[in-house]
Amino acid sequence: MIFNRDWGRTELIFIALFGILYLIYLGRTFWYAHRLNTSARSVALKFFLRSAAMGALIIGLLEPSFGDPERDVQAVGKDIFLVVDVSSSMDATDIQPSRLQRIKFELNRLITQFPNDRFGLIVFSSGAYLQCPLTFDRNALTVFIESLNTRMLTDQGTAFEPALQMALDKQSGEHTRANASKVIVFISDGEDFNGVATKTLRSIRRQGIQLFCLGIGTREGSRIPLGNGFIKGEDGTFIRTYLQSESLEKMATTTGGDYYEITTVRNDFPKLTQSIQQVAGRLIDQRKIAITSNRYYYFVILGLVLLSLDILITVRTFRL
Repeated sequence: MIFNRDWGRTELIFIALFGILYLIYLGRTFWYAHRLNTSARSVALKFFLRSAAMGALIIGLLEPSFGDPERDVQAVGKDIFLVVDVSSSMDATDIQPSRLQRIKFELNRLITQFPNDRFGLIVFSSGAYLQCPLTFDRNALTVFIESLNTRMLTDQGTAFEPALQMALDKQSGEHTRANASKVIVFISDGEDFNGVATKTLRSIRRQGIQLFCLGIGTREGSRIPLGNGFIKGEDGTFIRTYLQSESLEKMATTTGGDYYEITTVRNDFPKLTQSIQQVAGRLIDQRKIAITSNRYYYFVILGLVLLSLDILITVRTFRL
């Protein structure tokens, strides 16, 4: 048992008043007993009850606590960057209501599964943009996810390299936690017009960053909505977009990661979530915290019970 408060003037005043007043009371009682030539030993019971009650109330004022004064607490966690394709092909409706809308739904579910980890968000088409730096703020992250749309970047086409390089730089930059596990979740329909440099993929693997690639779409493909119609090519025919998993699978294999898909007949997002959970969090911080529990009310209740007994129990002060 430890006390959260030190002895102070208040406790000393209570003890002093109790002692002085009770000494006066005992003195008068034994003086009258002597004058009456009788015994006053029965006051000992009352003295015991009142002293015990006073002691319990004083201990309650000192706020006693029970348990270990300190315990080592370790914090482990991961830094997870979400890299999302926002090129026009992500508006395709082969995955309902659209590829991008489905991704937004799944990402909002994902971030709730990792309350102790930081998330960041990068969007890309032919260029890449940091939408949200690594943060614990789930409300802010939800707002950024909901704001995703294919009109937020003016670049045409799709290129994986700038986005993957930005994620690599952010995961190895000075603002990252050196001891945190690093994860990149790369989401696209697989259409990449430039390819990814082998050097970038090797850097990801060398730095121990876990890369998970998620392909979304169908191999049957879909036209791309634009206003009230669909996007056409230079020859006037409608452009169709298809899930092209080969590039995503190659990225995952080269870095030692895993590839997942969302199609009309397959949803690997739960498996992706499970794989992220299985990435061992590294030690971020370790400190000692007080874990004792204040139990002052035990002694206050004990004091009140003893005072109640003092009131209920009657004794003859003088025995003739």
